[in-house]
Amino acid sequence: MSAEGKTTSEYIQHHLQNLTCSLQDGHFHCAHTAEEAKAMGFWAINVDTLLVSLVLGLVFLFLFGRVAKTISTDTPSGMQNFVEWVVEFIDGSVRGSFTGRNAMVAPLALSIFAWIFMMNLMDLVPIDYIALITEPMGIGHFKLVPTTDPNATIGMAVGVFLLVLYYSIKVKGLGGFVGELTLQPFGKFGLPVNIFLEGVNLIAKPVSLALRLFGNMYAGEMIFILIALMGASWAGASFGSTLLFGSQVMLSLGWAIFHILIVTLQAFIFMTLTIVYLDMAHQEHH
Repeated sequence: MSAEGKTTSEYIQHHLQNLTCSLQDGHFHCAHTAEEAKAMGFWAINVDTLLVSLVLGLVFLFLFGRVAKTISTDTPSGMQNFVEWVVEFIDGSVRGSFTGRNAMVAPLALSIFAWIFMMNLMDLVPIDYIALITEPMGIGHFKLVPTTDPNATIGMAVGVFLLVLYYSIKVKGLGGFVGELTLQPFGKFGLPVNIFLEGVNLIAKPVSLALRLFGNMYAGEMIFILIALMGASWAGASFGSTLLFGSQVMLSLGWAIFHILIVTLQAFIFMTLTIVYLDMAHQEHH
């Protein structure tokens, strides 16, 4: 497939590069190499990340909205049972981790979990299948997994961080929030140390959210690419080809099954940490 005519390094770089485009001299230009994408600067857009994220978000809203409009107490459909199970699961997680009173937290947690889970799930689509669709359209690069793009994970983490700041100031007041950053844990005599420790703790929240999700999904994508390379080796091997083919099949199946757990776990961790951080923002002391 797209591995044909490419070295191992080129194959890996090809599948790890986003469809990066920017407006230059009145024309929409897309990069063909990583160097071109880097040269586009800050205003370059990873079109594949935005497109897939938007489509999956709309799919989530459509499915859950349709179930909400057609809900039945007599003979619930399988989809209704699934949605109700997801909602009950999220509601239980919020009740167990959030001690404040805020009607926004549960819907936010549901949206985060479902959206990230769907984006992560795209990692199970065979990477070369995407090239079969995009390359005939003249699209050289297209990453189907938005969460392997740090721009997406950082964007979501910054959104959560802004909510944490907003509710910290809203609940505690500006004075209370500043006091929390400057007077804890060592009181007014430890002001420099307090600012350093609390500042690091505050900044670590969005950083940990973004990098944990990105790192795990990027590593998973890399392993899938390495397993796919075994297929290219099998196709060109004259000795041990059966062993290579069998190894690729077993590794692909095993990693895909295990990756389902990772996909779900990373969505759950991002959601849980969001709930915990918002709970801390609603407390006077932590």
